Amino acid sequence: MVKVGINGRTPGRIGRIVFRNALENQEIDIVAVNDPFIDLEYMVYMFKYDSAKDGKLIINGKTITVFGERDPAAIPWSSVGAEYIVESTGVFTTIDKASAHLKGGAKKVIISAPSADAPMFVCGVNLDAYDSKYTVISNASCTTNCLAPLAKIINDKFGIVEGLMSTIHATTATQKTVDGPSSKDWRGGRAVNNNIIPSSTGAAKAVGKVIPSLNGKLTGLAFRVPTLDVSVVDLVVRLEKEATYDEIKAAVKAASEGEYKGIVEYTEDALVST
Repeated sequence: MVKVGINGRTPGRIGRIVFRNALENQEIDIVAVNDPFIDLEYMVYMFKYDSAKDGKLIINGKTITVFGERDPAAIPWSSVGAEYIVESTGVFTTIDKASAHLKGGAKKVIISAPSADAPMFVCGVNLDAYDSKYTVISNASCTTNCLAPLAKIINDKFGIVEGLMSTIHATTATQKTVDGPSSKDWRGGRAVNNNIIPSSTGAAKAVGKVIPSLNGKLTGLAFRVPTLDVSVVDLVVRLEKEATYDEIKAAVKAASEGEYKGIVEYTEDALVST
């Protein structure tokens, strides 16, 4: 069993999602979490009452060690046997900063966000490029994990000359509930509950890192919308090979039932986000 530690604002979306998924996986054991921003009682409350998960209690009596260190280098991961650390603060996203976890006894660090210099990997896209010598890697962003598998399927089958992606993105924790100051991003300072807010995204650029043949071929933008969960990526591309709409659908469907099963799902049902 792999022993895992989580560093980050554990009441945050990524920390909770990682925690829940790990509890359902027999091969992963969450042994500790580090969050210097809240006390233990509040952490339990946040796991128990979650507006996006119907208030289900998911700890189920499992004892988890809790640390409250602000400096990753000071977290005693080795004291609980944590070997793999999920770095989900969104702050320590470079190799140098994330490597601080190794000083506490960790063996590997996975950054749950894009990184400027760490090797980046997306399931179904470039895991074959992983080398065990890496001690710090990035799992890219949520948008990249949505976009990259689809882009790879299309590129492998038909070839992509260029493309534009748009993501209709659910609200994030950094957005404001009422209008407020945001000197670097004026739009980002507008109230999230009653606006569609255009924003930048690095997902298209990140795809070029995990699929080198697409480097520089994709661009994109994001629209933040007032929904709690579920985001959408719309990809428009110019193909190298001629293809009909039905041929493209067939290629994606075949991939979802084969090599990408469990990563990509295909449906023609009239679904909505909930």
